[in-house]
Amino acid sequence: MTLDVSQTPRVPFTRLVQVELRKMFDTRAGRWLLISIAATTALVLVIQLWVVLAQDMSVTFGDFGGGANIPMNVLLPVLGIMSVTSEWSQRTAMVTFSLEPSRSRFLRAKFVSTLLVALVAVLVGLGLTILANAVYAGLSDNPVTWELSPFQIFCFFLLYVFSMATGFAFGTLLLNTAAAIVIYFVYSFIVPGLMELGTLLDWFKDIRPWIDFANAQNPIIEADVSGKEWAQLATSGLIWLVLPLVIGVWRVLRAEVK
Repeated sequence: MTLDVSQTPRVPFTRLVQVELRKMFDTRAGRWLLISIAATTALVLVIQLWVVLAQDMSVTFGDFGGGANIPMNVLLPVLGIMSVTSEWSQRTAMVTFSLEPSRSRFLRAKFVSTLLVALVAVLVGLGLTILANAVYAGLSDNPVTWELSPFQIFCFFLLYVFSMATGFAFGTLLLNTAAAIVIYFVYSFIVPGLMELGTLLDWFKDIRPWIDFANAQNPIIEADVSGKEWAQLATSGLIWLVLPLVIGVWRVLRAEVK
């Protein structure tokens, strides 16, 4: 007897996204990582607030936003890595691909869930930044600014998307949590130093803006990006984000599930 399942409806994409979001929170590692991101961001802002008050410094709302970006941009990619590699490290890939045979839909759902987490991170970061600026307004005699344009909010979101997407790309590329995290931190902390060292060579100084993705994101941090800087961001992003992501997606689509 043959069971005809050809007319069985596919799992809705929104449900897949909900499942992938829940996976980020359900595991102990994912839950504590999210708590650590929020706690570390709050701690950085507390330290920043203490320093500016102790030295009677004048700061802006954007300065506190920059402080919140530091831990977010370091730790969010780890969450992006774990969202992919957990399927292999926890040996759940076989169950996942049995329930959703289309690996491309599975990857799209994971990627959309990472974008949603980036959006939540922006909201959390803004909330903590507003709180820090409010405390500064109450304790400092210096003028307080609350100016934050929609473009600045968009830039914060774009930075978090780049962070999450880079972690996601390394996760798909290596399919191993420890290896992907190590490679990501090498990319984040060692490669920029090598790029800076390379500027001692005149020919490298000219091409660095076009191949250094981290350096190309600096204008976004300042929310002041020219047309040429957008082009440099796109070119370097193709090397450090799109290329690893394409290779990683190809690997996931063809990887043997054990």
